[in-house]
Amino acid sequence: MSRRTALRPPVLHWPSIRGRALADAGPLLLVAAVVAVVTLLAGAVPPLLSATADDAVQDAFRRANGDADIAVHARWEDDDGPNGGRVRHPRLAEDVDDFRDRAAEALGPSLRAALHPPVATVTSAALKITDGSVLRTFQLTYLANDHGRGPHVTWIAGGPPRAAVPAADSHTEVPYGGPPWPVQVGLSEADADALELRPGADIPLEDDQGRVTKVEVSGIFRATDSADPAWRLAPSLLHPVSGADGVGTTRFAGLLSPDSLPDARLAFDQDQLQRTTWFAPNPGVLTWDSAQAIAKTVVALKATSGSSGVLDSSLKWETQLDAVLRDVRSQVSTASTQASALLTGVLAAAILVLLLAADLLTRRRVPTLAAARQRGAALPDLGAELLLESAGVALSGAAAGLALAHAVAPGASWGWVVPVVLAAAAAGPAFGTLAAARATRDRRVPANRTARRWARRTGQLRRATLEAAVLIAAVAALVTLHQRGILPAAPSGDAAGPDGGAALPTSAPALGVLAGTLVLLRLLPAGTRLALKQALRSRRPLAVFCTARAAATSARVLPLLVLMTSVALASFALTLDATSRQGLADGAWHTVGADARLDVSPAAAASTPVLARRIAAASGVRQAVAAQVSDRARVVADSLIVTSRLVIVDASAFQRLLASTPLPDAPALTRLAASGHGDVPALVRSSDGGLRPGMRLELLRDGAPAIQLTTVGTAPAVGDAGDVVLVDAATVAAAGMPAVPNTVWVTGSGAARAVTANAVGADTVLLTDVLRARRTAPLTSGLLRLAWASAATLLALGLLGLALGAAASAPERWQTLSRLRTLGLRPRDARWVAAAELLPPVAVVAVVGPLLGVLLARLTLDSLALRLLTGQVADPALVTPWWLLGPVTVVLPAAVAVVVPVESALRRRRRLSEVLRAGEA
Repeated sequence: MSRRTALRPPVLHWPSIRGRALADAGPLLLVAAVVAVVTLLAGAVPPLLSATADDAVQDAFRRANGDADIAVHARWEDDDGPNGGRVRHPRLAEDVDDFRDRAAEALGPSLRAALHPPVATVTSAALKITDGSVLRTFQLTYLANDHGRGPHVTWIAGGPPRAAVPAADSHTEVPYGGPPWPVQVGLSEADADALELRPGADIPLEDDQGRVTKVEVSGIFRATDSADPAWRLAPSLLHPVSGADGVGTTRFAGLLSPDSLPDARLAFDQDQLQRTTWFAPNPGVLTWDSAQAIAKTVVALKATSGSSGVLDSSLKWETQLDAVLRDVRSQVSTASTQASALLTGVLAAAILVLLLAADLLTRRRVPTLAAARQRGAALPDLGAELLLESAGVALSGAAAGLALAHAVAPGASWGWVVPVVLAAAAAGPAFGTLAAARATRDRRVPANRTARRWARRTGQLRRATLEAAVLIAAVAALVTLHQRGILPAAPSGDAAGPDGGAALPTSAPALGVLAGTLVLLRLLPAGTRLALKQALRSRRPLAVFCTARAAATSARVLPLLVLMTSVALASFALTLDATSRQGLADGAWHTVGADARLDVSPAAAASTPVLARRIAAASGVRQAVAAQVSDRARVVADSLIVTSRLVIVDASAFQRLLASTPLPDAPALTRLAASGHGDVPALVRSSDGGLRPGMRLELLRDGAPAIQLTTVGTAPAVGDAGDVVLVDAATVAAAGMPAVPNTVWVTGSGAARAVTANAVGADTVLLTDVLRARRTAPLTSGLLRLAWASAATLLALGLLGLALGAAASAPERWQTLSRLRTLGLRPRDARWVAAAELLPPVAVVAVVGPLLGVLLARLTLDSLALRLLTGQVADPALVTPWWLLGPVTVVLPAAVAVVVPVESALRRRRRLSEVLRAGEA
């Protein structure tokens, strides 16, 4: 054969192409529908995930409050005068404005566009109020927005602070070591009422060295808009703040004006007045990409920032924005990998269904393809014709799916669609060409027994090699997933986006199902043969017919692969959903601590016991436990100061509270009784092991001796704090530290109503609100919806695979049954034989499939980092949704009960003469 003949282009016979397409329009439309549905899901998920990543970034920055703010510090220039004193600068407020503008210019226009307008603050060192309450502190604060003005206030008594000297003496020089320089401040209504001060009164203050600071109240103001972002930077200007300067402290603040700011500069030492410019991210304009760019810029600014030890006016940058974004990046990467695992399962099942549909189509076309070969059609020509047909069907279905994906999602992605289109386009031509070649080949079966054995063993070796490759890939995927997890290993500035993640770990569930199915394919024929041996010993012909047909068809690979993959991966998706939902509920319980929680403000803390008793008496309330919860408590452990959450509570009441909730019990609470050597027993919990049972601790207090603690056990989780120290209220009061409760935990059906009705001067935290907020978080809600969509799609593919597998074997099955009818088999018995042929693999899948899905969930969920989406400290415990897996087990056998009567009705019209004619299907 010449080279020109060997390389000729394929010759297409268009009438044959049209005739086959019209004759098999139903199966072709079915393939197009499967491609369209899977393309819709696979094409819509990546754009939706990208949009969800943008929503997650915005949601994270809204929840971060001030943690994501960018703070810029700069030291004041020295105010030394020519005579050895300090010179008063009346235009100090303008210097603050210049400092704010200088910091804004350093950010650049692109970064400034993603931030709220800056706010400059000037804050003094914390002073002690010397009216007998050693735990009350005071701070002088100046606020200025980007227009050089502070937040608008209304003076209800007195007026704004004024300068301490007349304008003529505004540049006066004050000697070092002179008498305290006077300064005026304004107080809010809440602060003035708590301090019992009026305009003109002096606030008794001194610093930590005992030096008196002369501060006078110029007036009392009311904030025009308490939601102004500037007040968030200094909440103590509006109301007292508990714990800002240590355990048991309450901070008050006085508002400075541009006129009194120069006086505040002279009232403190050079470095006791700090100026800062604050930039808050604007969540409404942030996206995933812009947040990445901002993080890189911020990291670069922090790297080039001046050292805090350098005594110059250079800008010093501080922010946790990159840490907030790093947490969001971990959550997005987690959600992306989990979505990839679900999508991989759907694609695997869809590809297997397309292979099964191509197998059905090929079985229908074998006589036509064989006739075409006998008329002289070349295999490349037939392959090209079939490829043209299948490519048109696949591309049409993909185009329809992408169009629908574009309509329901912000765009459409084709990356996940390519495997489905390739499978749909290549399976039909490959199967058809192979069937045509086998139908017309002249290769004879070897007469030599050794040659036949060699051919049989070669086929077995090929199958074993393929199965071994799948098993090795499944083991490698599971091991990789366990070893590296799914969290990004890249540096904080270079982590992968929503589409990141490795392909091998995300395919672990799908590969595990394929490996389990291959093992089942080895066991099922042996089981049916064993059943046939038992049936042959019986005297029931119907049992023999049933087991014989089951044994003859049990070795079919594709139908069992489709069924097992669909059911097992659907069970995996349902288990993932149930575990995530239970994790969200457990995380909400840990955050709130009860059905409802009341966080009392410092001004109303004295009334907390009365408030707790009133709530406990309300209808529907089972328990109400009051406690003092103080964050940033300083505890000395092994000569290191550990900042932890201090909880002072009645141990027995708290133990009863835990027993009435889904939270874990804490039997160690019974050990919180006074010890013999005077130390206060305490329970501790630590995220890094810094606090351990058996240690001796010191609880540091401002202005009072430290409390000696002895750790006697592990504390229960209190909120989301990593480090917790819990002591009994009566025991610590006997040691000289009376508790001031500021938290009330409430349980019972009426807890939310009772807490809401008594929320005067307090913030309410309801379990239902926290749970709703977490369930509706962008990434969490998106993942839960995808899990349900994947499960529904997989079950639909499984039912479709069952129907296709039954249709593919229907001609041979009903030809055999029709011939058995000529021997006396009744129609009803024929249906029983048909059901027995289809039922064994279906029954095995209905039982083993959910179990395999749950097993894979147990093996992989710990590595999927669900805790990042459920808001828990540890990964949630596996929850097996038997109430959902039970219907899955029933659906497939019920489908067999529907398929068999339909097949019987369709085949009933065939005449026995057609069935008995040799060579007819």
